[in-house]
Amino acid sequence: MGRHILFYILLALIPALVTSDFIIEQFRNIKKRSASDVHTKGIEIYWVKIDCKVTSRFSRNVITSRAVNRASVSKEAFFEVEIPKTAFISNFTMTIDGVIYPGTIKEKEVAQQQYQKAVSSGKTAGLVKASGRKTEKFSVSVNIAAASKVIFELTYEELLKRSFGKYELFIKVNPKQLVNKYEIEADIFEPQGISSLEAEGTFIDNELLPVVKKSFSGKKGHVSFSPTIDQQRTCDNCTNSLLQGDFVIKYDVNRDSSSSLQIVNGYFVHFFAPKDLAHFPKDIVFVIDVSGSMSGRKIEQTKEALLKIVEDLKEDDHFNLILFESDVTPWKDGLIKATPENVTEAKEFIRTITSMGGTSLNGGLLKGIEILNVSESVHRRSAPFIIMLTDGQPTDTSTSVIQQNAKNAIQGKYPLYNLGFGYDLDYAFLENLARENNGLARRIYEDSDSALQLQGFYDEVANPLLTEVALQYPENAISDLTQNSFKHYYGGSEIVVAGRITDNDLNSITAEVKAKGAEDDLTFTEQAGVEETAKALEEQKYIFGDYIERLWAYLTIQQLLEKRSIATGYEKGNLTAQALEMSLKYKFVTPLTSMVVTKPEDEDAVADKPVEGTNVFYSIRKLTNQPDLALSLGGKFKINILFHVDGDPHFIIAVPQKEDALCFNINEDPGTVLNLIRDPVTGITVNGELIGDKKSINDVGPQNTYFGKLGIANIHLNISLEITTEEIVLQNGIKRTVFKWLDEVILQQPSLTLIIKRKRSLEVSVGNEAKFVVVLHQVWKKHPLHRDFLGFYTMNNHRLSEQTHGLLGQFFRSIDFSILEIHPGSDPEKPDATMIVKSNLLTVTRGWQKDYKDDVRHGVNVPCWFIHNNGEGLIDGVHTDYIVPSIF
Repeated sequence: MGRHILFYILLALIPALVTSDFIIEQFRNIKKRSASDVHTKGIEIYWVKIDCKVTSRFSRNVITSRAVNRASVSKEAFFEVEIPKTAFISNFTMTIDGVIYPGTIKEKEVAQQQYQKAVSSGKTAGLVKASGRKTEKFSVSVNIAAASKVIFELTYEELLKRSFGKYELFIKVNPKQLVNKYEIEADIFEPQGISSLEAEGTFIDNELLPVVKKSFSGKKGHVSFSPTIDQQRTCDNCTNSLLQGDFVIKYDVNRDSSSSLQIVNGYFVHFFAPKDLAHFPKDIVFVIDVSGSMSGRKIEQTKEALLKIVEDLKEDDHFNLILFESDVTPWKDGLIKATPENVTEAKEFIRTITSMGGTSLNGGLLKGIEILNVSESVHRRSAPFIIMLTDGQPTDTSTSVIQQNAKNAIQGKYPLYNLGFGYDLDYAFLENLARENNGLARRIYEDSDSALQLQGFYDEVANPLLTEVALQYPENAISDLTQNSFKHYYGGSEIVVAGRITDNDLNSITAEVKAKGAEDDLTFTEQAGVEETAKALEEQKYIFGDYIERLWAYLTIQQLLEKRSIATGYEKGNLTAQALEMSLKYKFVTPLTSMVVTKPEDEDAVADKPVEGTNVFYSIRKLTNQPDLALSLGGKFKINILFHVDGDPHFIIAVPQKEDALCFNINEDPGTVLNLIRDPVTGITVNGELIGDKKSINDVGPQNTYFGKLGIANIHLNISLEITTEEIVLQNGIKRTVFKWLDEVILQQPSLTLIIKRKRSLEVSVGNEAKFVVVLHQVWKKHPLHRDFLGFYTMNNHRLSEQTHGLLGQFFRSIDFSILEIHPGSDPEKPDATMIVKSNLLTVTRGWQKDYKDDVRHGVNVPCWFIHNNGEGLIDGVHTDYIVPSIF
């Protein structure tokens, strides 16, 4: 059951990270302390305020945190806050003893150059934090002198989306310590009038419920939450905070008409959400991945969701189910009416679904499109669309070919929605595929509620009310319109269009909306006077006055970035230039800009906006490229690689500044395949299969495991390498070449370089992105216990993208740790200590492991801190998240 897979990590140095959502001191004493002890010996957070202003669905949120260093020495203070993924940061400042240190928004390359200059002078500060489902993290640290105060202030903005008939303002709460004054204040102003308002928190119990104050009248609403320090405690006299979870404000507006036009300072916004419309019957095809990687929990949750979705179909809906693995299996030849009898038969079919084989995504998708295209029902008034669910990468053809095939087959007639299950997939491909076909992509997170996530997405598109929606405005008076045509309008949602008024003499704006309804073609008309609406809105002085212009800019940038993701050549360059220009003008941190924060120590750090992919980041990050050269580590040994996995296998990441390392074991059986690296941007994946020591049936105890097989692939180049202790198999397109470890080979191709050193090592360079070295360890063939195994080394991981993940890949980005209270352990030669890493307190033990790259036989001893319990607290998620069905 077992077996000692050891990961060894030398980590890139960044300031110590012990975070709350706002600020927390670096612990020097991990024992339980009274609140007064915390206040007198460290950094005390004495005030946190989250101030939200919402005007016409557009929110501006300011998070302020104040702290004081009550210690007699300087301390490192941290500001970390989770914000919605759809938001753009627009401002950040630090105020230290009355001196303001602002963040400035710059073009990404300019910001990186500035930061690199600081780095080259030995000045670095930065950290990276992974995001959750809805949020991404912004972080920065600063050194605070004794008895000094610091104020952090972050501003972010977003357009609230209407879903299931409500707008949602999402606030992440997690201070992780008691705060003398903790406040959430939200002011909402809606010109249409507020019809409902509610506020709730996942952490709010019966005692905290009265602390949530909410009220609304006419156009204004207000929500506040300000618990006392005693109300924050998990129990009487406890020092742990109860405030940990999501605080959500939901509201809706009055809908006396189908839409609302609002005008301020030469910009307008049009909200369109008609009610009391007949529902379209749906023509829907579910295209479901049932390949081997979907086995177990994934396929069971998918079946659970499908059973509920099919059960909820209305009788005038038509549907079909397409299953794909290596083969494609339609449930029926065409669309079937959702009669009770057919629904029952479909549910019986769903219950029989099993997972096996490869991922014939192209074949499954094209079959679903074909069924919609030839179906007679789509010629009636119906809402056709496809929902595809997959957890992997296609094995039947390249992603670019699939995109072209789907676009040619659909021809813009209906939307394609893609659901990506988990992280081991090319999410960017799914996103682009959906966008090219008027749909969208959504990630389904592997969790206990995955079935509910699947059903929740379906529910969003289950009530089509209009198709072919076109919103039109005066041609000669309006410019710079955001998207104004939509395939579908769904019940409970809202269409938003904004633009700029170019005619200064315009007295009124008339919006005309044309669409197809379930029974007839429909036209909606809305008119608004320019002066009247502007005056009514400007009277609300407590709301920021330029909100419509910023709403327009926010929406325009979002849509330019979406178009840019699927554009090529000149068009892509033009869209990039437009989005960059607007990002800089309106001071938004977007994927094209960065925020440079100049700290009191004359250090620069850079905050970047992430792109949804594997893991997502919104943080101060280190930008240095790690050099491929020998680095002295504590003067005791040298490491001339960046990362590796070897021996009873362990990973290594060089960190000369820290002069230390981490290591941990993962216990899994021989035959288990682990994902080491996956990068959806470059298309590179590396997986490794475990083998065990020779073991007789009478042996007891855990079995050592090693890597006996490695799979290195680049799906974009259609190249794969299967490496065992016996041979190396290169699959380049349809060409298959087999090499032996007895060979001496130098193979150079445009997309691949392969160098085999006889019975010693294999060097692989895949495109321009990555270089790997595989070391062969051979033992005496008649050895009673050991067998041959492989070591794996990376030489230039910095060329992989920031979306790289996997058991090894997640550490290609910087991570920090602090060691406290070293004390004797159970082994006199191996002391224990407390480690702070990723906001976790872990008990660790001093040990050492081997680096075999330069000395295959004897290796070099590398000291490390050992993390127990399968690396819990250090790796993202749990170790079983990285188990995959095969090396490809």
